[in-house]
Amino acid sequence: MNQIIKNKYVKNKKELGNLVEMYKKQGMKVVLTNGCFDIIHAGHIEYLQKARELGDVFIVGINTDSSVKKIKGEKRPINTLKDRMAVLGGLAAVDHLIAFNEDRPANLILSAKPDIYVKGGDYKPERLRSTVIVEKLGGKVVIIPFKKGKSTTEIINRILEVYQPASRN
Repeated sequence: MNQIIKNKYVKNKKELGNLVEMYKKQGMKVVLTNGCFDIIHAGHIEYLQKARELGDVFIVGINTDSSVKKIKGEKRPINTLKDRMAVLGGLAAVDHLIAFNEDRPANLILSAKPDIYVKGGDYKPERLRSTVIVEKLGGKVVIIPFKKGKSTTEIINRILEVYQPASRN
């Protein structure tokens, strides 16, 4: 990077837009992904590393606690936004982090104007609502398959299975 940005944490969407504009003026390819990233596991790390390899600057949008509750249910997130951001911020693959409060990333995408928008899982780009927005902005959508057997929900279920007291008869 020609201009080093020391702070990984982006305060708001306006700041994000300015940051992306600066990178693009330097000819850098901007990659964006988003998610809850509640309990970071090997599947997340592999996904984030693969997404990072697609461009020069990697930005991660992270759902706020209230938006995680809307998406995942009242018992989530397990980790607070502050803690989730600290963990993601400690990863070398992640250049910048921004919290967003919506349950869908449309406004985040509009602010970031990514060259590449990455989603994990078994989505088909043509069935992903965000594809229309990304393509209108001149970007493309890349799907990175999830690692089988690696999900936050599976980890929570395994913990409950191991540590939940057996029901007494």
